[in-house]
Amino acid sequence: MTLEGKHIGFGLTGSHCTYSEVLPQMKKLVDLGAKVTPFATYTVETTDTKFGESEEWLAQIAEITKEPLVNSIVKAEPFGPATPLDCMVIAPLTGNSASKFANALTDNPVLMGAKATLRNGNPVVLGISTNDALGLNGVNIMKLMAAKNIYFIPFGQDAPDKKPTSLVARMESLPETVEAALTGKQLQPVIVEKFRD
Repeated sequence: MTLEGKHIGFGLTGSHCTYSEVLPQMKKLVDLGAKVTPFATYTVETTDTKFGESEEWLAQIAEITKEPLVNSIVKAEPFGPATPLDCMVIAPLTGNSASKFANALTDNPVLMGAKATLRNGNPVVLGISTNDALGLNGVNIMKLMAAKNIYFIPFGQDAPDKKPTSLVARMESLPETVEAALTGKQLQPVIVEKFRD
């Protein structure tokens, strides 16, 4: 499987601490020949944190993809009928956004892009990053895992001693997860040690 010529939507939600892990994977998709269209939640677009300022992250995304940022529901909706994506990635996917997605709430551009992609019968790849995945949000993650055309980047506990309910995707597995999803397969194993030995 190759990603050459594939059109991939890449949505980012507000897990700011993982952007430094995610953006290199976005670049890998581009390097593998995919057209990558970036989507961002309002939080990504407007929030400065200790992990970096929003303008800096958005500038890096623009440099990697060379595509306009999809930053409104109005801009995201055409990726259903008019400009279908081959695959939609959401990485990082926060617990808040996972909860909304699992319960069919579409209140930001990223979730609209995912909804549009599912409507077309194409895969959505999720890279979770949430402190309550093994807590109250567990039911939402399992609901998404059981849904048709939704695939997960393999994930594991990132800090079990300090944050026992936290799970984060192994973001370096993003490209191969996308490749597998495009053939209708979930990359296995899906539950892994967060950090490779």
